[in-house]
Amino acid sequence: MKEDKNETRWDKLLHIRTMGRDDSNADRYRYPYEPTPYSVLERLANAGYMRKGNTLLDYGCGKGRVDFFLSYQTRCASIGIEYDERIYEKAAENHTLAVSSGRVTFELANAEYYQVPESVDCAYFFNPFSVEILQKVIARILESYYACPRSMQLFFYYPSDEYIAYLMTVDELSFVDEIDCRDLFPGDDPRERIVVFEIL
Repeated sequence: MKEDKNETRWDKLLHIRTMGRDDSNADRYRYPYEPTPYSVLERLANAGYMRKGNTLLDYGCGKGRVDFFLSYQTRCASIGIEYDERIYEKAAENHTLAVSSGRVTFELANAEYYQVPESVDCAYFFNPFSVEILQKVIARILESYYACPRSMQLFFYYPSDEYIAYLMTVDELSFVDEIDCRDLFPGDDPRERIVVFEIL
């Protein structure tokens, strides 16, 4: 119940509506919309990885919760990309009223074809798609990195074993940290964590 209150409180504070799950356009490659719990985002914001001057790319941004929250809390700029037009419209609606909308932009795009801007130095994933798509996305991120070398951090919340196994095979990626979130939810689920990788 406390978690529900926190969800509503932050949505109200940020002047957005991001609650609820939506799997109407999900398939075996693209997973349902489900917002990252605010308690997890608070922990990420407090970890000190993002601040003013950083630009976050949120893959499968849904209704924009991650973008509005992190830009509000850390003052980073944020770009959310979403392939589902109906959900993207909800993010655009939120953008008209959100308190941190000045630092946030959204694009209707398929992640695997999206050209990563050179300003991006952080990327966020909450299991938005299959490993097959993730491989193409990582290739796009590396393309951008080689065109303009910079330190980049990738954040994976609630990662599957498949994701981790694949990420460990990418030469350019180094595992740097794990933000434990198990204490935030009942059940001691080992996947309740944010795994941080870096490209240097």
